[in-house]
Amino acid sequence: MLRFFKSSLPAQLLALLVLVLALRLPLLWFGLPLTAAELRALLVGERLRGGAMPYRDLYDGTAPLAAATFAALDAVLSRPVWLYRIFALILLLVQALRLNVVFNRYDVHPERGYIAALTYLVVGSVSTDLDALSPLLLGHTFIVFALSALLPTSREGYDNRRLFRAGFLIGLGALCYLPLTLFLIVGLFAVIIFAANSFRSTLLLLCGFSFPYASIGTFFFYIGAVPGFVQFHLQPGLTDLITSGLPAGLQLRLLIVPSVVLVLALLRSLGTSLGLVFQVKFRQMMMVWLVVAIATAAVERGAAPGVLVLLLPPLAYLSLFLWQRYQRAWMLELLLVIIFSAAVVLRYRAQVPGLEAILHMPAESRFGLQPDPRYAAIHDHTLLVLGPDDRAYFNNHPATPYLDWTLSQADFGHLMEYAAVVRIAQKMGPTPPDYLIDQSAKVPRLKQLLPGIFGLYELTSTPGLYRRRQPGSVFSGNK
Repeated sequence: MLRFFKSSLPAQLLALLVLVLALRLPLLWFGLPLTAAELRALLVGERLRGGAMPYRDLYDGTAPLAAATFAALDAVLSRPVWLYRIFALILLLVQALRLNVVFNRYDVHPERGYIAALTYLVVGSVSTDLDALSPLLLGHTFIVFALSALLPTSREGYDNRRLFRAGFLIGLGALCYLPLTLFLIVGLFAVIIFAANSFRSTLLLLCGFSFPYASIGTFFFYIGAVPGFVQFHLQPGLTDLITSGLPAGLQLRLLIVPSVVLVLALLRSLGTSLGLVFQVKFRQMMMVWLVVAIATAAVERGAAPGVLVLLLPPLAYLSLFLWQRYQRAWMLELLLVIIFSAAVVLRYRAQVPGLEAILHMPAESRFGLQPDPRYAAIHDHTLLVLGPDDRAYFNNHPATPYLDWTLSQADFGHLMEYAAVVRIAQKMGPTPPDYLIDQSAKVPRLKQLLPGIFGLYELTSTPGLYRRRQPGSVFSGNK
């Protein structure tokens, strides 16, 4: 199999696509539970498609370009979970094939073929984390496309457009997932080792990076969302983003196979001498890429949805050394079969009885979201959840800007302040939600402060659940 994919003919590309789809699609067909990150993306897309403006009409810190993507997908189909997952698969395929094209076109390694893309996609299938569309997966696509713009096309070095485009693409990636800003370090290192005029080239890179932020800042200025953009997205910065919900121990165990492959490839690459100066410099740049990828993953302690994708580009590059010619070729073939088998076992361990117990690794599907049984009778209603558990939105719709409870503390955490109470009254709007779910015991105080709005809600037989009655009507209990 290894020898087959070392060729760069169209037949090998077709075989690669068939192999990867056969590895990934069956589990998608069986169905995967909704994750916390996916639910948040669906809610953000739904609210934006309904006319809300990010950071002005929505208390949520999702990066602007990612939020716009969720809104665009929701415009195609309401609550499009399957569309999210197909789009995530396409993004992963595009990343792998784009990297493979760059490696072949720029001769970063003496051998060519589709082996880098094969490694990228097989190792990326060990966890179902990359089956879900996440801001990190979306932004990482722009980072991958920025790689070719960071490489000089001639001995004279860069031209102005390429460096500006590289910075622009990194900026777009950061507008999807803010910690990807750290990849500016990779761009600056590439400028140092490749550019003849480092200062001028650095300015071009930084101008390109700043351009998307200047454009989005201008847009937010005209819609009055700059304060919210700073408060909800930039100030929380690199530390207050939604996590995947998987236990840290499981996350680390899922990284065992990628880490083993990465270490083996790294050891093999350090023992290989490269003839061309460009190849040596490119290897140095990918070492910096690896360090930046680990730093980006560490920002959220490895808990960000799709964090595995950060390790795949340096792993795919280093795998070229791992799979290069060796006296005992059968050992490399055996190693590839072992890695592929490990990916299959880890990916489908929930479908084989007893396998999870043997591996001591529960399937990711066990940590997916399920509808809250306490509110099973509520379907297709508008809600306001006053607390961190937003599972009630599973079968219902948000009706106010208060989507992220942590960010909503800017108002609900300051009920002793007149300005916060006024903002709550304004944000509730002319059509308050049908139900309130009070997880933080705020409703009694809100009834005192805003009786015209919250006085219409009566407690049902379900603890913490309030239902709105029409003015003048008599409440008849929970239905």
